[in-house]
Amino acid sequence: MTSTDLPVISSRDNALLKDLRRLAQDSTAYRKQGRVWLEGDHLCRAALARGLKPALAVFPESAWPQARFEWASAAVKTLLVADALFAGLSGLESPAPMAFVIDLPAVPELEPTAASVILDRVQDAGNVGAILRSAGAFGLRQVIAMKGTAALWSPKVLRAGMGAHFGLRLIEHAEPAMLERLAVPILTTSSHHGDYVHRAALPWPCAWALGHEGQGVGDAVASRAAMTVRISQPGGEESLNVACAAAICLHACAVSGRG
Repeated sequence: MTSTDLPVISSRDNALLKDLRRLAQDSTAYRKQGRVWLEGDHLCRAALARGLKPALAVFPESAWPQARFEWASAAVKTLLVADALFAGLSGLESPAPMAFVIDLPAVPELEPTAASVILDRVQDAGNVGAILRSAGAFGLRQVIAMKGTAALWSPKVLRAGMGAHFGLRLIEHAEPAMLERLAVPILTTSSHHGDYVHRAALPWPCAWALGHEGQGVGDAVASRAAMTVRISQPGGEESLNVACAAAICLHACAVSGRG
């Protein structure tokens, strides 16, 4: 297959190009379009490894003569974009030379007994993506994002997640009442209260609640917690970044909570 066999977008005013630009740069455009933008080799490979079939593969025109040997049949449809226009799609300083568009996965039903992470208004996309990576790495396969949390399928969260999305059950726009359906205990962290996490008898499965970067876990979630722990900080810092705290707590579960 050569570039002449494929459609090439060469006009900045092309309607599809405008939709793709919104998808790549607007954190909530995926909700309106029902599609998700995956930029770069790593994310695209991660999607394929989980058995996803992209609806669309997008390449800069100059990259296709080489890329076609590996990616010609990766997606339902392949689209080429003039190089200068492709660079304008990306939200990155150094645009990756490929992207996929996948259908937005359906929101799964909450699984009451699943080891879970609850994100309570965590707003930084990098933090959210890093927490998803830790959740996947340590076996907490369900993530419940309360209203006010950064959009889980936004381009920035996807890049920070590095492919973790595709192995997780992701539930967005959750209200506190949904947590009543969990059959596992909810755990929270505190700077000053509770047993130290490395000493605590952690239940498994459980649901770790992680809160807003400045305000922490809100009362509506904290009031449902069965256990509060704290993280030893011998260096004396006031607090940890929420993504760092999440990695420590989720790892503690993976190591000791499952005995």
